[in-house]
Amino acid sequence: MQHIAPKKSLGQNFLVDSNIAEKIVRLFEPAEGEVVVEIGPGEGALTTNLLKSGCDVIAVEIDREAADLIEKRFGSDVEIIRNDILKTDLSRIAADKGVEKLRVIGNIPYYITAPILFHLIDHQRVISDTTLMMQREVAERLTASPRTKDYGILSVAIQTWTEPKRLFNVPPSCFFPRPKVTSTVVALKVRERTELTGIEREHQQLVRGAFSKRRKTLQNALTELIPNRDERTEIFRRAEIDPQRRAEELAPEEYIQFARVFADAGAGAAG
Repeated sequence: MQHIAPKKSLGQNFLVDSNIAEKIVRLFEPAEGEVVVEIGPGEGALTTNLLKSGCDVIAVEIDREAADLIEKRFGSDVEIIRNDILKTDLSRIAADKGVEKLRVIGNIPYYITAPILFHLIDHQRVISDTTLMMQREVAERLTASPRTKDYGILSVAIQTWTEPKRLFNVPPSCFFPRPKVTSTVVALKVRERTELTGIEREHQQLVRGAFSKRRKTLQNALTELIPNRDERTEIFRRAEIDPQRRAEELAPEEYIQFARVFADAGAGAAG
């Protein structure tokens, strides 16, 4: 089989273990007729197994050489979008394919894992679920509990909009070149969050504001976002949040309640 040279600048570590590739796709359970977006197919380890299910594969690949290889290997069986996933409009893909929901899968570069996850959250209305392979330490952050060192903005965002589940770890020996860290495959089932409809921006403002000064109490961390002390005190009271708590102490559901009160008060309107 033809191979390409991994590009360090793109964080490429190609999955070369066929058993692991088969296992990932088997757990993903693609079905005939489903539209699946594969992020960075590389040399096509996952693509090969996806096509066996009869699903409609759309491969988003920024690397010209990798895209050429996928085109050569799979021809018209795979639709290739030669673009950066972070600049790819998934809503447009869903509309063009005539489906309400896409499914997403990929072995993603470690260095842009968080940006990719936030990009997927931004498009969560057109995604049913995602299965991604990432650095184990990042996977642990996605499922971290409040009051732990791994719990942060990414934890709150992912647990708010999805149900994350760590599936299994993958050792460095399964890749070329071998990374210096262990990888983890994570499944993310998108949640319906009607209680945040129309106030997504305020929710994001509040979470980012709280964690921007995570060592401070919420009362002090949110002074820039809610400058008026009396208004800030009233929002805490109505949300039933102790202002002496810190960002990492609030569970995702508490941030949702906090955001609803914050938005109702109009405190985030100018942010």
